[in-house]
Amino acid sequence: MSLTLYGHPFSSYTQKVLIALHENGTPFEFRCIGPDTPEHVAEWLQRWPLGKFPLLVDDGQDIAETSIIIEYLQLTHPGPVRLLPVDAKAALNVRFMDRFFDLHVMTPVQHAVGGALTGDVVKRQEAQEQAVTKLELAYAWLEKHLAGRTWASGDNFTMADCAAAPSLFYADWTHPIADKYPLLRAYRSRLLARPSFARAVEDARQYRPLFPLGAPDRD
Repeated sequence: MSLTLYGHPFSSYTQKVLIALHENGTPFEFRCIGPDTPEHVAEWLQRWPLGKFPLLVDDGQDIAETSIIIEYLQLTHPGPVRLLPVDAKAALNVRFMDRFFDLHVMTPVQHAVGGALTGDVVKRQEAQEQAVTKLELAYAWLEKHLAGRTWASGDNFTMADCAAAPSLFYADWTHPIADKYPLLRAYRSRLLARPSFARAVEDARQYRPLFPLGAPDRD
């Protein structure tokens, strides 16, 4: 078995796949994409010219898109933690929650980050305001959804939680989760305590100055 993951430790979507790999103790080589590793950048772009990471390479086969990567890992390199349920209906719920965190939590965060990166004060403020509106809607929905649940889709840690961990981590930096959402705040804390995500957070700690909205002095 020869697995290689191209990505960056501070990238939410790279972390999503790293969590899945760490959960099952799956051996892999990590190749960081950055200015200090031009050889990795060249390899990555040659394999995936669309320029999105992470990218998983399995014995020469390229697998892109985080949810697909995690499902691929379960099919080809399964471990003790099953991140997609066997039951088709339960698996559908996991996939829905996975998409919810990517689309309705992480996307607004990226929008705010993108606005900040323009360097334009007006664009930054507009992007932040739009992100806050969308994140508030997501937070309110999640607060109701999490009632009676330990993890995003029930009692078991799944692909949905792999998506939730980095999404909520950066979302709380972008627009803090208020005290009126105690279930969501507690869920974020459980995710931070999960060894697989705690490792991803620690490995990315040195890159916090890169966060254009200003990384708070907390996890």
